[in-house]
Amino acid sequence: MARLAPLPVKVRTVPALVEIVEGDADVADLRAISIDDILGRDSVDPDPELLGGCVRGKVVLVSGAGGSIGSELCRQILALAPHRLVLLDRSEFALYDIHQELVSHAESCGFKGELVPVLCNAGDDDRVLRVLKGFEVETIYHAAAYKHVPLVEYNVAAGVENNTLVTWRLAEAAERAGVANFVLISTDKAVRPTNVMGASKRLAELVLQALQARHNTTRFCMVRFGNVLDSSGSVVPLFKRQIEQGGPITVTDPEVVRYFMTIPEAAGLVLQAGSMGDGGDVFLLDMGSEVKIVELARLMIRLAGLTEKLPSRRHGDIEIVFTGLRPGEKLYEELLIGGDVTKTRHPMIMSANEALIEWSELQPALKKLELACANSDAAHIHEILHELVEGFAPTAEMSDLIASSEHSKTSI
Repeated sequence: MARLAPLPVKVRTVPALVEIVEGDADVADLRAISIDDILGRDSVDPDPELLGGCVRGKVVLVSGAGGSIGSELCRQILALAPHRLVLLDRSEFALYDIHQELVSHAESCGFKGELVPVLCNAGDDDRVLRVLKGFEVETIYHAAAYKHVPLVEYNVAAGVENNTLVTWRLAEAAERAGVANFVLISTDKAVRPTNVMGASKRLAELVLQALQARHNTTRFCMVRFGNVLDSSGSVVPLFKRQIEQGGPITVTDPEVVRYFMTIPEAAGLVLQAGSMGDGGDVFLLDMGSEVKIVELARLMIRLAGLTEKLPSRRHGDIEIVFTGLRPGEKLYEELLIGGDVTKTRHPMIMSANEALIEWSELQPALKKLELACANSDAAHIHEILHELVEGFAPTAEMSDLIASSEHSKTSI
């Protein structure tokens, strides 16, 4: 790719030799080179014991089953022969889509169990409890969340409700139903968060850590990682659309960097991390090297067989425009709050030892947070997040849309 970069040509790749030999592809099948091909890393062989530890022969539920991470978790879980796989999502279309896909692949991957599509909000206490008890769920992968930083900044109450309070309700329902394992999908934005999305996910981690400290029988753990390539709402599909439309590509800042891994790699590591630890563990995935977003944009322009339009090259095809950091965004992300991290039996998974809040202190604050979210009181929500989440330092003034509209009416 580096040698071909200066040439105005579209680059294609043929299938892998093993795909041709096994009859899954023809040598004439050409496809565009994807970002995964360039930025994806050589995979580390999974630990079979860890991979199937919470899945094989068990009843597994995935919340947010139709999302980018949730759907890939479902695909990999299906191949690990669970007794039953419960797909939980509140989006009818997303649930229908992943259910139909899994039904069509069940036979080819040897799945003999039961697929259960449940249309439900993960925070609906009564219905979720009935689901957990009725289907005798043993393991939960909680992937349902709002993850788009600016949207959560504009909708503070909805973001905190979905990311923090729903996690709390689902976790307590898991306790009451006797669920053995609960794995939260977290984010690097939870570390010294500069936005409500990151703070809400860190608070969700604190909820699980506090619940674990109560000595309950459910084993809670959380897996923290960075961006996944080509996930919904990420820069890769955005850049693809912008290139297809002839540009420009919008990049927030020339210095912004992020860590990336592919969706299958992230899901596989989540399954393995979820089988480790005694409870209350925060696992960190090795995200590899950081990627400059502007360089990612330039790479995608080259992959499309196009050239970047520059002041010195006005005949170029696609211009890159810098728009400035959006509310809550920062130039770089971190995975670790403190410096206390230990290795695990998997080379790509580490364990962090971080401060927690006792349940006796956390529960009253969560009750206040619940009331503030019910009242869409963004200012009070911000106050509570500041009290509970260490290092929460918003980079911009509060930009909640409901609060702004009410303020403008008051001013008039």
